[in-house]
Amino acid sequence: MKEIILIKNGELALKGLNRSTFEDTLIKSLKLSLKACGECTIRKAQSTIYIEPKDDSFDFEEGLDRVSKVFGIAAFSRARVCEKNIDDILAAAPEYLADTLRRIKTFKVEAKRADKRFPLTSPEISAQVGGAILSAFPHLRVDVHNPDEIITVEIRDFAAYIRAGQLPGAGGLPVGTAGKAAILISGGIDSPVAAWTMAKRGLKLDAIHFASPPYTSPRAEQKVKTLLSKVAVYSGTIKLAIVPFTEIQEKIAAECPEEYFTLIMRRMMMRIAERIASYHKCGALITGESLGQVASQTLPAIGVTDCVTNMPVLRPLIGSDKEEIIKISRKIDTFETSCLPFEDCCTVFTPKHPKTRPTPQLCEQAEAALHIPELIEKAIAETEFTYID
Repeated sequence: MKEIILIKNGELALKGLNRSTFEDTLIKSLKLSLKACGECTIRKAQSTIYIEPKDDSFDFEEGLDRVSKVFGIAAFSRARVCEKNIDDILAAAPEYLADTLRRIKTFKVEAKRADKRFPLTSPEISAQVGGAILSAFPHLRVDVHNPDEIITVEIRDFAAYIRAGQLPGAGGLPVGTAGKAAILISGGIDSPVAAWTMAKRGLKLDAIHFASPPYTSPRAEQKVKTLLSKVAVYSGTIKLAIVPFTEIQEKIAAECPEEYFTLIMRRMMMRIAERIASYHKCGALITGESLGQVASQTLPAIGVTDCVTNMPVLRPLIGSDKEEIIKISRKIDTFETSCLPFEDCCTVFTPKHPKTRPTPQLCEQAEAALHIPELIEKAIAETEFTYID
């Protein structure tokens, strides 16, 4: 028996003249993701992508799991391949679908005849396959309106394909089709979710983490790497920049009014992140901010952090509440790691009464004692890079 994975593109079908570029990027992502499963052939035809294992050594179950995490896929299914011969189809359908058919009570058959040279019409194929299934499983009955399972038979150029239902894909757009952006990642719940959300819209990800030893531990840095590895399951390899931030935070604490500490810290982060992101050809920065969640995420506070950079800042969670963010973090398996009790630099020197209605002018006055260009240059020069798979 030959079994393959069929993939439906969904949103890619709307891309017009650019569609082939999106499909080629999706196929490249699939090849990278499925490399560890064994050898397979991936090709596209008639709005469908076919994944065909070369031999029995291909890990089919692992392949299905990996396909479910590749952005750009609306739905996918495992399917039996057989000759474009009605006798072969009638013999194969009850056998291949036996496990599914034993568990249900009602079904219907849908036939899709893309190859119009096939001698039977779609209704005729459906009727004959339905009859073969009823003969093999007499406990079943046909329900065309609300069946427990939909059996699909597709007649295409190369072969006939039999499948039961479809599994939902990850949706979105293939990673890389929308450009590249850098996520500022702290180690909390929000930023990994923001990274995943923007990767789903086709962005290739770099990441920037600010470390403040000895105030933050090596375990906090490892926590960030673990979080990124979970995002990378969906986004592909992520280049991580680890920026030394201790000296900058100590200078802010020593030279600036306490109520402005968090704001000035974030302004410094944005300046440094823009330099790193621009050098590595990113088109935007990404943060995990949610409006009003904390004092540094009020509208005025967001304004004073944005005004120090000319690069677009994407905030995919800006209108989400915490429960919505947590729900996604559980889905992508980052929640438990995010909750590990290792402090990040954002929690160091937190002011008791942070400024919630700042202006750019007041922030500039508050940070006037800092030698900002020198601090930025030194931090960038000492930044370390690594790759997370």
